[in-house]
Amino acid sequence: MEIKVLLCNCKGLCPSFKNSDMNTLPFQLESELEVKYVMLHPMTCGQGGNQALIDVLRSAGDDTYVISAACAPKAQGKLFAKILRTTGFPAERFIMLDVRGTDNEGILNRLKQTIEGLLKAPVTAPAA
Repeated sequence: MEIKVLLCNCKGLCPSFKNSDMNTLPFQLESELEVKYVMLHPMTCGQGGNQALIDVLRSAGDDTYVISAACAPKAQGKLFAKILRTTGFPAERFIMLDVRGTDNEGILNRLKQTIEGLLKAPVTAPAA
């Protein structure tokens, strides 16, 4: 299993990220979690962020999970539904995680719990 994290900080303007240090967070996450990489984008719901997400999803292997660590999962679901359809990336391997309203340790803990859940989940064979 390969896990990639796409981290968004909502242009650095959202008050819900005021306690997070996005300059040090990607390195901290890569150092402490079992992930292939962490990519930080200032606005994944914008044009550049959408293209970065498309590139990540299209290059993903059959055992890749992508965690979108950003705003509310309900909002992410609406924002990224078309991208998932366009790329054909399986929705069950695209994890939307709310990382607002906490600091780096809180974000680390939310991601750690999510990743531990993925690692413990039973592996199913792809549909033929």
